[in-house]
Amino acid sequence: MTDRPTSFADLWSQVGPRFLPFADAATTELPLGRLLRLSLFQVSVGMALVLLNATLNRVMIVELGLSAGLVSAMIALPLLFAPARVLIGHKSDNHRSVLGWRRVPFIWLGTMLQWAGLGLMPFSLLVMTGDGQAPAIVGEAGAALSFLLVGAGLHTTQTTGLALATDVAPEHSRPRVVALLYVMLLLGMVASSLTLGALLADFSHLRLIQVISGTAVVTLLLNVIALWQQEPRQRGFTKKAMAEADNRVPFRDAWGALVANPRAGRLLLSVGLGSAAFSMQDILLEPYGGEVLGLSVGATTVLTALWATGTLVGFTLAARGLGRGADACRLAAIGALAGLLAFPAVILSEPFNSPLLFRAGTVLIGFGGGLFAVGTLTAAMALSDPRQGRSGIALGAWGAVQATATGLAIALGGVLRDALIWVGQTGALGPPFAQPSASYLSVYALELVLVFATLAAIGPLVSHAPASDQSTDRKFGLAEFPG
Repeated sequence: MTDRPTSFADLWSQVGPRFLPFADAATTELPLGRLLRLSLFQVSVGMALVLLNATLNRVMIVELGLSAGLVSAMIALPLLFAPARVLIGHKSDNHRSVLGWRRVPFIWLGTMLQWAGLGLMPFSLLVMTGDGQAPAIVGEAGAALSFLLVGAGLHTTQTTGLALATDVAPEHSRPRVVALLYVMLLLGMVASSLTLGALLADFSHLRLIQVISGTAVVTLLLNVIALWQQEPRQRGFTKKAMAEADNRVPFRDAWGALVANPRAGRLLLSVGLGSAAFSMQDILLEPYGGEVLGLSVGATTVLTALWATGTLVGFTLAARGLGRGADACRLAAIGALAGLLAFPAVILSEPFNSPLLFRAGTVLIGFGGGLFAVGTLTAAMALSDPRQGRSGIALGAWGAVQATATGLAIALGGVLRDALIWVGQTGALGPPFAQPSASYLSVYALELVLVFATLAAIGPLVSHAPASDQSTDRKFGLAEFPG
């Protein structure tokens, strides 16, 4: 009996990063169990994103019969808080707490905002339909408030959660930790989309209330588990200690110090251009597959899985490359280069009538976007020294630019497609634009231009990248896991 556990442990320790690519994200300071538990805040964020941008998008238009314009306005409301991520990160850097915590109070605040917004949301949506005891305008105001609360909550939670991960992870493992956190975000989105879709398959008003309220409960539980005993109490950040030292940095000074770094402005410009390039087609791939290539509903649904697969491969390769000392900006540039193959593949799938080429382009879009996201976020982490407790503002700046650019690009993609279809029907642009495919291909061509602009912006960061010190990269595999 005593030989079996030993044999099993020996066998388990031989399962290397080849099969578990994020196993080496764990360190003696941050064991895998604690790291996976911390990453649950990303699962809750992914669940909120799916609920707002996918599930409720369809439910509000189809089942509740609300106008598409009103729904798109509601979905866009959380975007208003994206620029505030810079301030949120700065505030968490300089927070005074009786217990000496900086990140935990902000993550808890974000959790409570999400809880409140999700609790108010289903009842407001039902009042909007005219089925309630109050005028529809009351439901619209309540729904707007609920979307704002959820948006503020998820931005606050994600910004300070990433800053906490930066604080507790050793410097050499941070790139792999970042990749793992984004894998968990992706897995949370996939699992949530499947679960929410199944729960709302038999739609009713009562079921809508139950599902959204249940999402609020799950969000609270996940974030409490994620936070438990993660951030150590630091005497230097208690109210008394900070008052005596007077070491809080004004936001203007902290922002000035960040942008004084010559790499910061160019990196943030690259983040904005690249995020827009890889996200403008988010709401157009499925309609393009159905309207232009004639794919079935089931075939277009598979596109999400293909995109997610490509993104997961990008995250994995980014983690491995960064763990071996690769330059973060170089990996981000490689991700952008993948876009030079992805969007031409999507564009050429129409004249060749090739669904296979279209699917390959979808996978490459996910792959390039995954590499680009992890690479630029890792580069943003290097803009400030976490040992000085100033990582929050750098991560907040990355998140603000990334979220704002993504939201605006998605909106622009939809508006541009509709506008070109309308203009094409008038015949003002000639016979080529009278075809439905022309509006989609124009958006993909614009994304291709944005990819070139991204490469031009990030190129100097790659060419002037400092040599990596690979001697600091200490791998930590399954054989070294604690206990």
